[in-house]
Amino acid sequence: MKNKSILKKTGMVLAAMTVFTYSCKDSFLEIPATASLSETQLTSKAGVEGALIGAYSVLNARGYSRLGAPNNWVYGSIMGGEANKGTDPGDYTAINPMQRYEVDPTNGDVNDTWRPKYEGISRCNATIRLATASTSLSDADKKRILGEARMLRGHYYFELKKLFNSVPYVDETVDFGKGIETIKNSPNFWDKIEADFKFAMDNLPETQSQAGRVNKWAAASYLAKANLYQGKFAQAKTLFDQIIANGRTTNGKKYALVSSFPEVFNAENDNHEESVFALQSSMNTQNVNNSNWFDDLNYPYNTGLNGPGNCCGFFQPSFSLANSYRTKDGLPLLDGSYNSPGNELKNDYGVESSAPFVEDAGPVDPRLDFTVGRRGIPYLDWTEHPGKDWIRSQPYAGPYSPKKFVYYKRQENTLTDGSSWTRGYATMNFNIIRFADVLLMAAEAEIEAGSLEKAREYTNMVRARAANKASWVTENSDKSKFAANYNIASYSAPWTDKAVARSAVRMERMLELAQEGHRFFDLVRWGIADTELNKYLAYESKLLVAKFGGAKFTKGKNEYLPIPQAQIDVQGKDILTQNPGY
Repeated sequence: MKNKSILKKTGMVLAAMTVFTYSCKDSFLEIPATASLSETQLTSKAGVEGALIGAYSVLNARGYSRLGAPNNWVYGSIMGGEANKGTDPGDYTAINPMQRYEVDPTNGDVNDTWRPKYEGISRCNATIRLATASTSLSDADKKRILGEARMLRGHYYFELKKLFNSVPYVDETVDFGKGIETIKNSPNFWDKIEADFKFAMDNLPETQSQAGRVNKWAAASYLAKANLYQGKFAQAKTLFDQIIANGRTTNGKKYALVSSFPEVFNAENDNHEESVFALQSSMNTQNVNNSNWFDDLNYPYNTGLNGPGNCCGFFQPSFSLANSYRTKDGLPLLDGSYNSPGNELKNDYGVESSAPFVEDAGPVDPRLDFTVGRRGIPYLDWTEHPGKDWIRSQPYAGPYSPKKFVYYKRQENTLTDGSSWTRGYATMNFNIIRFADVLLMAAEAEIEAGSLEKAREYTNMVRARAANKASWVTENSDKSKFAANYNIASYSAPWTDKAVARSAVRMERMLELAQEGHRFFDLVRWGIADTELNKYLAYESKLLVAKFGGAKFTKGKNEYLPIPQAQIDVQGKDILTQNPGY
């Protein structure tokens, strides 16, 4: 059983929400209140804490779209070229235009990505108002609660900035439904995001008493990330220096890389030393939405009892992602030649599971087989991936299966919630920021405002962890034998060329953080999304013609999602301006 302490106080959350939570649409006004709480109750310590937990509870977009969760499996990974939607063209058709960069403002999932962010902001604002008005809180509790609420509000706005760029900024001085209709959208709110993270950094404790609560170092990491996104490399570097030297997890562990790469994604090891800011997951709460409900589609297809989930074939890694793990002398092919004949990963595309197949001869980065499920390689502790039998439609989505956020066979019904329509409700945390991400962001900042050699040091720290042979995938029949020809090395030669160093760090982010929802946003902030994603489309369309034929990423448009038409219809086009190109 897994049940995080911060998620247990649902009674107060639900009671408080009837009073202080506001919706982004008017229909809530038609629903009579089931109960009411007095101002004294709301501003008591229990009332304010309940409001704060309500702000946390929207992190996983419960009650909205799967696409609204912070793992950004569609917007960050599929649109970033790391994965296909998967399954077949008739399943969850709202995602089809997204992977072709043809999404329309009327897309309901885009609206249901916008809405939970503002629901979270509404709850943060309510918490800030209640905490500020409270006479029941100690000074220490007031500082902590305000710090947590502002950290969360900064997160929700950071997500809106990445996704939509130009949105209305609403703080605690404006009630939802009582003034928001006059606030126009604008791209100019980075300073507000920074202010929230800075306040949180200055007022939160270094450690917290409960798992899941944000602390000083999570806020500092997010502030550094916000600086990096804006190209403020010197400021980011200063913060990263502090975080790497002094940062600690909520439970007091000093930030470090988990020694074994797969243990980063193992529910048995949640809240580990690499966890900076994590979305907590739990089971046995009478609500599967407290688990990783947003990932319930992202399992191999039709696995029966021999594999996890038994549904649904979404989120299949792309050909390009699998190929990118090719190595030469232990290093990645930074020139992109991994998609060239002779370097492409051998796969079972078009091969029946009953037919013979010999796996790729290598060499490959060992992280490949923790990230991509492929024919003949053990799939966690289940069985060898059988290939086509676990794929709904190879001609539509390719031969690979997702692997990072899938539960182990030994965890069935102990670290999964099987109380709903599929067995595929895992309960490992999702790390919104983890320490490997921090190190690679710090490496970027060092390249631009510090030392190329320091950037090499940070990058090699990440690669050294991947080189830990004790964690490499082994054959089921012979645990002394590796499942593939793995070869990974550190960058031994000094870095003297800034462009080469940049390429190495950017590649490392793809290899290390693949399928974690970062890639698209990285490409956009680096200013290379159009070049890289059109190369990706050109390559993938050779194999998946019906899916990608004619698809194109349009510079100046596809860097951001459209403002949802449903929001424009409510607010008015004189208030909400549509993003360019839509």
